[in-house]
Amino acid sequence: MTRKMLVTSALPYANGPIHIGHLVEYLQTDIWVRFQKACGNTCFYFCADDTHGTPIMIRAKSEGITPETLIERVHREHYKDFSDFAIAFDNYYTTHSEENRILSERIYNGALEAGSIVKKTIEQAYDDQEKMWLPDRFIKGTCPRCKAENQYGDSCDICAAHYQATELINPVSAVSGHPPVLKESTHYFFRLADFADALKELFAAGYVQSSVRNKLDEWFAAGLKDWDISRDGPYFGFIIPGEDDKYFYVWLDAPIGYMASCWNYCKQNGLDFEKVWNSGEYEIYHFIGKDIMYFHALFWPALLISAKLRRPDKLFVHGFLTVNGQKMSKSKGTFVMARTYLNHLDPQFLRYYYASKLSGDVGDIDLNVDDFVNRVNSDLVGKLANLPSRSGPMLTKTLGGTLGTLDEAGRALIDELVQARGVIVQEYETLNYASVIRRIAALADVCNKYVEDNQPWSLIKTHPEKARTVLTAVLNASRILTIYLKPVLPDFAAKMERFLNIPPLSFADTDTVLENHTINPYERLIERVEKEKVDAMIEDSKQQTAAPVAAAEPSKPTLDEPLAEECTIEDFMKVDLRIAKIASASAVEGADKLLALELDLGGVTRNVFAGIAKAYKPEDLVGRLVVCVANLKPRKMKFGLSEGMVCAAGPGGSDIFLLTPDTGAQPGQRVH
Repeated sequence: MTRKMLVTSALPYANGPIHIGHLVEYLQTDIWVRFQKACGNTCFYFCADDTHGTPIMIRAKSEGITPETLIERVHREHYKDFSDFAIAFDNYYTTHSEENRILSERIYNGALEAGSIVKKTIEQAYDDQEKMWLPDRFIKGTCPRCKAENQYGDSCDICAAHYQATELINPVSAVSGHPPVLKESTHYFFRLADFADALKELFAAGYVQSSVRNKLDEWFAAGLKDWDISRDGPYFGFIIPGEDDKYFYVWLDAPIGYMASCWNYCKQNGLDFEKVWNSGEYEIYHFIGKDIMYFHALFWPALLISAKLRRPDKLFVHGFLTVNGQKMSKSKGTFVMARTYLNHLDPQFLRYYYASKLSGDVGDIDLNVDDFVNRVNSDLVGKLANLPSRSGPMLTKTLGGTLGTLDEAGRALIDELVQARGVIVQEYETLNYASVIRRIAALADVCNKYVEDNQPWSLIKTHPEKARTVLTAVLNASRILTIYLKPVLPDFAAKMERFLNIPPLSFADTDTVLENHTINPYERLIERVEKEKVDAMIEDSKQQTAAPVAAAEPSKPTLDEPLAEECTIEDFMKVDLRIAKIASASAVEGADKLLALELDLGGVTRNVFAGIAKAYKPEDLVGRLVVCVANLKPRKMKFGLSEGMVCAAGPGGSDIFLLTPDTGAQPGQRVH
């Protein structure tokens, strides 16, 4: 019996680019959705950009554009990155939509009618320097529980405690760096504790993994706190009904974006949204990272319960990505943007490698660069692609490209592969992709041994029909392995389907064989990973030090890494900022992001490499005045010696903006 389900991934925040850490979740989800569809199930994959909040407003203002313009641009960038990694959403939408506004008000009114919304006058952090209220994640300080320093105003990354920003020890504004002041404001709160019993019943029914249950038990033991669901203006978001200058907190309307994306899809495809989301006919699954468990395991289902709406069936919670055993690092070049990866490497490599690491638990996975190269080249290229690459050309060039029939040995080989289907299906279902990949690799070893034992390259010279029989078994085996691998490598599978001259494969096709069938000329399925390209990607990532990184989940500001160690005003005064005139500019061979600049600082010249090639043409820069760091220690790069740094800002790529001094400034003049 087939199933009906809808699946979501957490909404990426529309304040910066996608990086390879984000991709863990979207690839994990996409593989599961593709698996369900390959099993014949109806499975919709919904997602959206999370677009509201103070960070969006601040960034749009800094760029001189509206928030709407910003989120539209980022939406295109996100969708392009996802599509190029073969992540196939059924609908990729936005939380800044009419559907989301209507649903947010519906859920809010439901909670209000249930008596679970209360008003409180609270003291709230305010930045006197910037004249703005500070969201929790724009406040940094010492955790009130474990005393870890440099933690956000709503939760601690060290002990995972959740608290009010007013509880932080020695708080400072992440915008101005000054201690915030406390001002009174009336806010709306959701009474989470009202739903404690209902939530416990939900968890008992298997809503989360057992390891997540343990963490939730700690939160219940500490007591469920009321949740502030409002924010004072100015704010980019949905205004609360009946209010003039109070808005829904981004964390309220962000998960509602799952429903809005579903509703938008239903309207476009003639489906009944209420039936799809609320009837129980469809199973509902959320894939999320462990850093947002509190919101998705507690607040989100409680909101749905209060509004008498359907709760999801299960949360699938995953861990984080480390690279070479450590947190991703810009200075080491391991904080890799999705687009940077795509500029250098085949996305299939990362899909395969992540799958080889992922299981159904919440543990972190590690991308070891050497292991990445070796595993892809050894298993994917050397074992799996090797089978059709050796067999196909022999059949098409010498035997007319037509398969024969299976003999007893060939049938035994195929039967062995088919028998693995049950366990592979179960492992996909439970997200144990690592075991799936190991099993497929082991089956490929069996197939390659069959090839070595039968040596069709010799038979084709002396017993061509016997060779045809052997090649028929090998290509049928390759077809079954492709079925098992298709959720992970859809592009690889599409090439195999074209080569074998067959319709799109599903898991049901393991029950059939290709005999007396004509295939097409072989096309190369995948290339080897070149270590030089990996090294170039890492070097390219090191150069992108100015690009802010999107928050992994909604409501986080664009701090691309935890704040660096504090510097004093004396430290900062050591930086010598000077006006410079660009005397010459040229492209750097072998570095598509760099330009070589010769800067005139009033009779003193500096040769500087600047990562601005995506934003500026060399000929447009000559004669332009810029601000540069004149006393920066020279850095030896593989392209030459860089003797300074030009000052620029922006998210990267084509959006880099050089700091330009006022008209009348002279080269060499100091900037104060």
